[in-house]
Amino acid sequence: MQSNILSNVCKKKDARTGRVSSWDHSGKNEDSFVILPGEEIEIADIEGPGAITHLWFVQTCSRVLGPNWETRDEDFYRKVLIKMYWDNQKHPSVLAPLGDFFCVGNSMVSNFQSLPFTVSVKPSQTLKYGGDAAMNCYLTMPFNKRAKIVIENQSENEYIQYFYIDYELYRNPMEDILYFHSHWRRTEVTDGWGPNIQVNTDDVNITNLDGKDNYVVLETEGQGQYIGMNHSVIHFQDVWWGEGDDMIWVDDDPAWPPSIHGTGGEDYLGQGWMMQKNSYPFCGSIIHEDDVPQNQVSYRWHLVDPVRFEKRIKVTLEHGHANHLSDDWASTAYWYQTLPGPKLEIPDVEKRLVRRPILPSPELKAPDLNTLRPDAREMHLKQQEKLKAFP
Repeated sequence: MQSNILSNVCKKKDARTGRVSSWDHSGKNEDSFVILPGEEIEIADIEGPGAITHLWFVQTCSRVLGPNWETRDEDFYRKVLIKMYWDNQKHPSVLAPLGDFFCVGNSMVSNFQSLPFTVSVKPSQTLKYGGDAAMNCYLTMPFNKRAKIVIENQSENEYIQYFYIDYELYRNPMEDILYFHSHWRRTEVTDGWGPNIQVNTDDVNITNLDGKDNYVVLETEGQGQYIGMNHSVIHFQDVWWGEGDDMIWVDDDPAWPPSIHGTGGEDYLGQGWMMQKNSYPFCGSIIHEDDVPQNQVSYRWHLVDPVRFEKRIKVTLEHGHANHLSDDWASTAYWYQTLPGPKLEIPDVEKRLVRRPILPSPELKAPDLNTLRPDAREMHLKQQEKLKAFP
């Protein structure tokens, strides 16, 4: 029988299904973990051999400003980190902001569906920074000895996490195993040489025959396969942001040319003539620049066409033709490889925050209590007294 996602469920398998979740063990309905500012919590520690098969995460993070007065931390999707460790490795194989790992780019939530990831958002929260979202990941994450998942709250506020971590346990260790990896990168302003030059003109049509200034999505050594990325852009110029080629160097490729060379940013993302408002199983838009000016969040999965490597791989994109544009780029790469993997690093929280337009606040004068109605004055004084408890 042919092996595929549908036929696999009708075959016998020597495995046992399990789950770690945030359910309330007291039997009440407080089904979440509260992670304090600066705290790191291990939400799963599973002994193998086995494989994680599904992640479901729902979360929120608010600032308490006073009694019955809270505001959403609009940046928490970049402030909270997810880390995953396989088989007692010292360093994480997954290191990314929680939102970006689940394809919530630029901290802004939006509905989308693909084969390995989905995000579900109710209409009132769509395209909001820090909005409510239910996030799913269906990528298989195998391990032979142990799997550990950690959430670190680098925000200044309490963070609330609901989660399912579904997995299988096997009787015998797996051979020839490749381990799941994911890593987030960002370049706040790509180093463009002509950011105001219109794309597809003679003025910009210089050569790029080394790729040295390309944006790097992934660079690692070992044996494995690259399976895709999500890509977040904040665009500063009034020209098309995506006119840059994909270039992937594999194993013993020479300095030039790479063995895999594409023709344009949207071409690599499975689109053409710029990006369209769609989300397909393997490619598409999560946030389209027509809906949020200057913002584009996209994805490309290589699940049926993985880029395999035996020694090393370097995945890059031009930021504009020959790297002429200066924009804010971030990406999350996903791949499988042998252990030990690279020692992953991530910028400090201040360097991860999303650049967004902020309206200047007007100067609001304190009310003149002598001119207020008696009931309004009394209510104002009560509120001021309550606020003394909040710094």
